[in-house]
Amino acid sequence: MKILLAAVNAKYIHSNLAVYSLRRYAMAHGIPVQMKEYTINQRMEDILGSLFREHPDVLCFSCYIWNISLIGALVCELHKILPDTKIWLGGPEVSWDAADVLKRWPAVKGIMRGEGEETFLCLADCYENQKMALEEVLGISFRNEQGQIVETPSRPPLNISHIPFPYEDLQDFEHRIIYYESSRGCPFSCSYCLSSIDKKLRFRSLDLVKKELDFFLKHRAPQVKFVDRTFNCKKEHSRAVWKYLLERDNGVTNFHFEIAADLLEEEDFAILNRMRPGLIQLEIGVQTTNEKTLKEIRRTMDFSAVTRAVGRIGEGGNIHQHLDLIAGLPFEDFASFRRSFDDVYGLHPQQLQLGFLKVLKGSLMRRQAPEYGLVYKSKEPYEVLFTRWISFEELERLKQVEEMVELYYNSGQFSYTMAALEEGYDSSFSCYEELGDFYRDAGKSGVSHKRADRYAILLEFVKKKFPQQTERFRELLTLDYYLRENAKSRPGWAGETSLSGGELKEIYRQLQTDAALSHYRSYDARQLQKMTHLEVFRQDVPGTKEKGGCMLLFDYRKKDPISKNARCYIVRREDGRIYCIGFGDDRTLAAAGSDPGNRRAES
Repeated sequence: MKILLAAVNAKYIHSNLAVYSLRRYAMAHGIPVQMKEYTINQRMEDILGSLFREHPDVLCFSCYIWNISLIGALVCELHKILPDTKIWLGGPEVSWDAADVLKRWPAVKGIMRGEGEETFLCLADCYENQKMALEEVLGISFRNEQGQIVETPSRPPLNISHIPFPYEDLQDFEHRIIYYESSRGCPFSCSYCLSSIDKKLRFRSLDLVKKELDFFLKHRAPQVKFVDRTFNCKKEHSRAVWKYLLERDNGVTNFHFEIAADLLEEEDFAILNRMRPGLIQLEIGVQTTNEKTLKEIRRTMDFSAVTRAVGRIGEGGNIHQHLDLIAGLPFEDFASFRRSFDDVYGLHPQQLQLGFLKVLKGSLMRRQAPEYGLVYKSKEPYEVLFTRWISFEELERLKQVEEMVELYYNSGQFSYTMAALEEGYDSSFSCYEELGDFYRDAGKSGVSHKRADRYAILLEFVKKKFPQQTERFRELLTLDYYLRENAKSRPGWAGETSLSGGELKEIYRQLQTDAALSHYRSYDARQLQKMTHLEVFRQDVPGTKEKGGCMLLFDYRKKDPISKNARCYIVRREDGRIYCIGFGDDRTLAAAGSDPGNRRAES
């Protein structure tokens, strides 16, 4: 008997924790299970051929909003070429309307509803050992031999400490994200979220969690993402994990957590501010700052506490913070979302994600949709089209803003330029809104532009909006450009460099022995020039006290782990001597552009 679990991920870098967990749980109970992973970017024909060559007796798919259409197409064709294979589905996209899915897809034998490990084990046992009938398996909906749909009672929640660690080795994860969970369920009741349905909040034993973290640390995994819905809802659990990572940090692995920032206390800040830059990153769901909306969607969130927490974390300059907003929620119109945007943007996170409401199967929001005049797409991801409060046209405008935020804020490549650009607006939202209009009118929206071209387009926008400040912004763009990249060729929009070849040669000859650049001591002047960049600025550079411009050296061997920007030094020429000094922190700019909040203050 060959039982095969199949995952179809959104991207190659992703992995599917569910199928790894199901496989290990079954194998720990003596039932052999095989597994295959694909992506939605592969040709359906290639996936079909791969599965056909496996010739499984039982084939189980993990279903989500990003892969359900492709899986539906695969199921229909697989049944033709593997008519004897029993096809089963599981996952959130089929758990809430299992009977309807079975009616739509007659090729599917059955569906595992809800939490899967124990259900899959029993199902696999039915096929492998044939000691149990399908009618005895809790938590499934299936088509019996007479073609009738049978739904068994739901399965009670599992003690997640009984689930074996899903990973055996990390050979296949060299360039992929690893997912891990230390808890299931959520203490909150947000109406748009499926996690709120499972009210039984369960935590994995801390002894197990620590042992499994050691596995990731030992293997120097690049990134591990905790999938816990609110990681810090139980303080003794989250603090124990954070302290453990602080003590065992291997200098490489990054851990991602989704938290409720308003639950953080002084003890948490004391731990977080001591962490190595890049050891952890935090995702904080704000969603809206509209109090009426928060109450309506049953979301508990104190924005003033979030503001304090994000500020306290930001003081350390060592943790990447990612904040989320959702457009299309009840009682939030365009003006209200603008206020929410400005509120959250004003906290200066490293990333601000503008999401659009997904009206998920099984959620309270879907049941309340008629009450809100909430109209959403018929196909996954069931994204909002309009509501009583916001129109389709307004949501389209917000998507323009989203595109601009992704390009010019979340990329981190335009930090100084955008901080200065916002000075010309009463609202940060208005800045991105106008930039989005410019992109749309110029026919540049939705196009994949080269990195250098995005700088040129932004300069075009400045020339139109603030023509008298063109040269100031040209230099700010040049600063941002070279902070991120030691470009081999100078972009046309930056203009000509004012340094001659002879000047460059002499400057680098003297800098070769400068104490601030001792980490280049083994390289000659020509090599030093290739590994760094010198730029002359004629106007004030944010963050320096040099008036009327200065010369900067960009050091690409010393990059800030949070901002990814090069370290910078001011290069001075006095009495025939050339030397460099750091700015921002004595002799080193350890965070040139690393803290958006500080950047704005400096600008």
